[in-house]
Amino acid sequence: MNKLKFSLVVLLGACSYGVLSSILKIGFLNGFSFPELLGGQYIFGWFGLLLLVITFSRHKVSSKNILSLLAVGTTMSLTSIFYGLSVKELPASIAIVLLFQFTWMGVLIEAIANKTFPSREKVLSILILFVGTVFAGGVFDGLGQQLSIKGIIFGLLAAITFSLYIFASGRVSTEVPIYSKSFLMTTSATLFVCLIFPPTYLTDGTLQAGLWKYALILGFFGVVIPVICFSIGVPKVGTGLGTILGAVELPTAVIASITLVHEVVSPLQWIGIICILSGIFIPQILKVQKEKKQIRFREETTEL
Repeated sequence: MNKLKFSLVVLLGACSYGVLSSILKIGFLNGFSFPELLGGQYIFGWFGLLLLVITFSRHKVSSKNILSLLAVGTTMSLTSIFYGLSVKELPASIAIVLLFQFTWMGVLIEAIANKTFPSREKVLSILILFVGTVFAGGVFDGLGQQLSIKGIIFGLLAAITFSLYIFASGRVSTEVPIYSKSFLMTTSATLFVCLIFPPTYLTDGTLQAGLWKYALILGFFGVVIPVICFSIGVPKVGTGLGTILGAVELPTAVIASITLVHEVVSPLQWIGIICILSGIFIPQILKVQKEKKQIRFREETTEL
């Protein structure tokens, strides 16, 4: 039951990430650039976590843990930067499919770290998720297009850094209180983004001209909620399951694009969404049933 609870926490974090693409699109339509929206997202998210730390988590953190968490934070910002550059070079449908290679990458990283082969349930999940991602991403609508090699590389780099972020969230400094851990990771992520995209929007009037509204929403859904949820849930469910649960980001993104941006979703994309949800939940249901059978078998053996 506890694992189910923590799985739901990870799902909440992934759903939160899924809302971002639609908010970014609305921001673009209102004249704001990717560097402005991304920078605003991290700066406002950082301030949100700072308030939570001051209010709820005034704990001392060792210098070793601080350095480790600051290092992990760079994978957060790199994912956002690489994915943004990929979307700039490629159709969004192709870029999201490249990003979603993090699902099998995360399972592979866990298998290497634990020196064990992934379970049949996880392998089944990955296969269903891959099929679902191809359909949901609308890849078949983009067949025949000449794709940018640079965009493909950026998309795969985003997948690698995101899988590393999920892995590190579950392994690094797990003893540090959640709010402090999330704040330290976000600190280095914010500094890195500001280094790549200097925050001139803070002083040139862009923030007051309306950027603050998008930055506030993006900071909440793109930093505060997911970072806290992954910090809480991934250590409990493991990297492999964490990355599989993270796949719910794509159907959330598609549903958000329908409700917020009024985009049209094809029947093939709906099939893909159903496949992704099936890839997340069906193997977990099979695993629970398998565990129940094992418990029942042990009880019957004990009675004999």
